[in-house]
Amino acid sequence: MISKPLPAPQDKTRPKPLPAPQANRIDKTLEAHGDVRIDPYYWLRDRDNPQVIALLSEENDYYSGQTSHMANLEDEIFHEIKSRVLETDLSFPVLDHGYYYYTRTIEGLQYPIHCRRKAQLASSGKPYRPTPEINATIESTVPLDEMLLDENIMANDSEYFALGAFDLDINHKLLAYSTDLDGSELYDLYVKDIASSKIIDGPIEDTYYGLAWSNDSNYLFYVRTDSSMRPHQVWRHKLLTSCREDRLVYEETDVAFSLSIGTTKDNSYILIDIESKTSSETLTIDANFPLEEPQVILPRSANHEYSVEHHQKSFVVLTNLDAEDFKIISLDESTRSLSDAVEIIPHRLGTRIEGFEVFNDFVTVLERKNATTSLSILPGRIDADGPLDFKWIFESIFEIPKLDEVSSIWEGDNPEMNTSVVRYGYSSLTTPSSLFEFDLETSSTTLLKQQPVLGDFDQDNYESSRLWATAPDGAQIPISLVRSKKSAQITPQPCLLYGYGSYEISIDPSFSISRLSLLDRGFIFAIAHVRGGGEMGRRWYLDGKLDKKMHTFDDFITCTKFLIDNDYTTPEQLVARGGSAGGLLMGVVLNKAPELYAGVIAEVPFVDCLTTILDETLPLTSSEWEEWGNPITDLECYHYMKSYSPYDNIRADVTYPAILVTAGLNDPRVAYWEPAKWVAKIRHCSPGTQVFLKTEMGAGHQGPSGRYDAWRDEAKILAFAVDIVKTTG
Repeated sequence: MISKPLPAPQDKTRPKPLPAPQANRIDKTLEAHGDVRIDPYYWLRDRDNPQVIALLSEENDYYSGQTSHMANLEDEIFHEIKSRVLETDLSFPVLDHGYYYYTRTIEGLQYPIHCRRKAQLASSGKPYRPTPEINATIESTVPLDEMLLDENIMANDSEYFALGAFDLDINHKLLAYSTDLDGSELYDLYVKDIASSKIIDGPIEDTYYGLAWSNDSNYLFYVRTDSSMRPHQVWRHKLLTSCREDRLVYEETDVAFSLSIGTTKDNSYILIDIESKTSSETLTIDANFPLEEPQVILPRSANHEYSVEHHQKSFVVLTNLDAEDFKIISLDESTRSLSDAVEIIPHRLGTRIEGFEVFNDFVTVLERKNATTSLSILPGRIDADGPLDFKWIFESIFEIPKLDEVSSIWEGDNPEMNTSVVRYGYSSLTTPSSLFEFDLETSSTTLLKQQPVLGDFDQDNYESSRLWATAPDGAQIPISLVRSKKSAQITPQPCLLYGYGSYEISIDPSFSISRLSLLDRGFIFAIAHVRGGGEMGRRWYLDGKLDKKMHTFDDFITCTKFLIDNDYTTPEQLVARGGSAGGLLMGVVLNKAPELYAGVIAEVPFVDCLTTILDETLPLTSSEWEEWGNPITDLECYHYMKSYSPYDNIRADVTYPAILVTAGLNDPRVAYWEPAKWVAKIRHCSPGTQVFLKTEMGAGHQGPSGRYDAWRDEAKILAFAVDIVKTTG
């Protein structure tokens, strides 16, 4: 067995270790269920305290100083990423209401520019579908663009910028959009007249995600949050009137539920989707009669989740009613009764139906089985006298073929319902993101556009595989892995192992330009598809939440040991990475098995989970109880969460591997003080541990918003991984 040394980066001289920042210890007693915890860093929650900002700034300076020897390596990786990206590019056009819609990126500019162009007409008078040839024409004739929004102008000199809503009215003459300038995820809403390029309404301040137009273009529906950042209200705004005249349409009073808003694909209904972590309910407003009261489709009931689309006289419903992995049915529009339901796709245990899209003559269905996604097409017909009735039996579904098992497929942007053509996206760990079009009439597939990768990239130089690790309870944990074929001949290798494992979110294998900088340096990149995610169906999620949450952490350790035991890597060459709930995962595995890792990268980590979930005044806490349990009312839940809470279980008997922690001062999801407190306590309990905290002082949960800033940020993280492995190895 030969160990391949990493190329030595041409870095500056490693700085002498300096004393790390030390946060003041001011003990606060926290008591629940008769159990007392002493938190010496609780005071960091007060961001109005000048000492808090001073400490975060000092931590940033410490991180910059102690990693200054990586500066050349960071620059090298940043320029590698930048050199592989086609900086001036445009997305493939989408045909909608006689226009080609697309976004442009321009070299040197941080943000995209949103454009449209009048579609070319065929001799029949119908618009030509966008083709690679039409796309090439648009690429070469920029002056013909009708510019809708330039995010670079809108961002101006703001440290952070995010576009929230981007919704056209039914006539495509008005554009409603919203902006966030600090990462708080609260947006100011505006309306622009496209013909005149003038803002005609707004701002409506502090709105949340989601927006819906009435069909007469006179009313906008938007969402507001409560003091804990729970989206709980839908408001109706009449254009060109004062926001003070806006009317409350619906308020959700159950703190376990949040709401969102949108419209059906055919613009028949405005949908108010209300959901907790375990049940849901959808209300409708006829888009032609926007002043009417919302009407429920199926009343909420315990453990029933569903989502809805509209077609002809029917609602097409994805539901888990007596179907753990979901089924698809249709309901009569007028009765909305389950007694009239027509089953379109039956439930099959182990095959999770994740989504669907309705067209005039067929339905597309996105499914997941054995950590692999698939996209299928179900042709059908409309029964004009009854609900949507697809007569084709399930076995006749056409599944769109994929090139690689270790890959991802997803539904594309398909706004037109009267079409025989379906767009879908595809990517794998070795295949750049690709946009395809499948024509049902000709059974032909066309590649419309593939993410350009400049330089000497050749996907045949890399190989991917699916591995399976056996957990102590016998569960088979999938691992997706990619590496260069050249370095695969020499083992073990440096490895970056990524994990998440919460909220039924699946971390599907897909391509990354920035990851090439690791692979070309001899790294393996692997994803541990641990329980708590959705990769293996609904049961996989249920087996990693509430009182089974420990499976998530043990699965990651199982995957780590599998890679080590099978000579893929060694503890001295292995770096773990996770963010948000995946940062919680990082914190737990650090406490349970610190000896398995050379370094850990925890981005905006949810590491003070018990204190947060006990405080229902904090953003999003009450809606999280169905995911983690409610330690306020449940003694067993309290002690279970306490047993794994990273902040409450920091060990004084070990020196942890090197740790890089990130935070966002304006983060509404994981408050900055969680990572800040965690770092401070690690320093106190394990003074020999090298731990860094890097806080974005003008951003939130997502980190830097501009693409160049994001590449630079990623270069810093990858440089940390390379440097740690080089140092420990």
